[in-house]
Amino acid sequence: MQVTETLNEGLKRSYTITVPAAELDAKVHEKLLEAQPDVEIKGFRKGKVPMAMLKKQFGPRVLGDAMQDAVDGAMREHFEKTGDRPALQPDVKMVGGEEWKEGQDVVVEMSYEALPEIPELDTSSVALERLVVKADDASVDEALKNLASTAQVFEDRRKGSKAKDGDQITIDFKGSVDGELFEGGTAEDYPLVLGSGSFIPGFEDQLVGAKVDDEVEVKVTFPAEYGAKHLAGKEASFACTVKAVKAPKEAEIDDELAKKYGAEDLAALKGQISERLEAEYKGASRAILKRALLDQLDGLVSFELPSKLVEAEAAQIAHQLWHEENPDVHDHNHGHVEPTDEHKSLAERRVRLGLLLAEIGRKADVQVTDQEMTQAVLTQARQYPGQERQFFEFVQKNPQMQQQLRAPIFEDKVVDHIVAGAKVTDKEVSKDDLQKSIEALDEL
Repeated sequence: MQVTETLNEGLKRSYTITVPAAELDAKVHEKLLEAQPDVEIKGFRKGKVPMAMLKKQFGPRVLGDAMQDAVDGAMREHFEKTGDRPALQPDVKMVGGEEWKEGQDVVVEMSYEALPEIPELDTSSVALERLVVKADDASVDEALKNLASTAQVFEDRRKGSKAKDGDQITIDFKGSVDGELFEGGTAEDYPLVLGSGSFIPGFEDQLVGAKVDDEVEVKVTFPAEYGAKHLAGKEASFACTVKAVKAPKEAEIDDELAKKYGAEDLAALKGQISERLEAEYKGASRAILKRALLDQLDGLVSFELPSKLVEAEAAQIAHQLWHEENPDVHDHNHGHVEPTDEHKSLAERRVRLGLLLAEIGRKADVQVTDQEMTQAVLTQARQYPGQERQFFEFVQKNPQMQQQLRAPIFEDKVVDHIVAGAKVTDKEVSKDDLQKSIEALDEL
């Protein structure tokens, strides 16, 4: 077997791999010998089929496997010898193609872009500022007030009062279409918050102003896209009896409110809120720190980038941004989206930082554990309630999906590794200052 270099420019490599016919024939013979003990053909006992007959019957099938094994072995040996790591799957083409005949040498052209040499990075030269925000009493009180507003209760209005938007009314109703009651259109003692939009459009509006004991006929038209096809687009009439009218009232901020949210008392709820707020602040602070780190790394290193990786990333960025600008288009039947110079520039940054972080992680032996992967799959599976098992099976059978889940975990662990060796200064700021810094990230 012979490997001849035909191109070595920058990161671009091309080679010709030649597998002599005799070597290929020997591999076929070797594979047939391995299979011979298990082969049974009519007229011959198992394991006693002559080699000539084996070659005639199974040779063509074994030949393809032998060719693939020979080429794969040559490529593997080449990468071990040169130390090259291809940026993408090498492009492999057989010279001659369909014109090749058994008994001829197999000649294959292999081309790829090698990953570049990444300069060593002294993480101690990285200086970062970490924003620290404490959960003060005002923030905790604001969160408590929001909880109280969402945990609102309703109390009876004065007798004879008219229902207003935001009130809760209790009704009995019977719905009919063309004079006939329909299934699911009848209920008793149904609590309905006016203005909540939980009923058919126009239904709640017609109950504003109603009083206890009022009989109200509500007329509506079911939406054309209504789930029940026999009702879609139909006009309906609901005979409603108002049994109670209640006004909304925010829950008191007390131990009872705390118990509704699973805390022993108000002090315990405040403690939980404080912990949650500080976790949110830390998450935001880390995002800011990570962006600052990536900005520094982008300026600290310089190396040649594999052009195919940059092209693929630029195309992905252009495609993603096009869909963000055209949210009504959910498929990919929209023609080619040409990347702009801005897309290409962003792609270069992403590829450069991706290769750098990957190299730092490789040298530091950063690993994503099975437990971390399981947690990532669990988190993702929650987006598909009732189909969690199917999602797990999909991930197990899909290496690309596994990589999509593993990549951000790996990147975050590498970032943590770099930060651990960098000079980090904590700076205490207000919640508003932290928010402004986060908003500034979104503008970049």
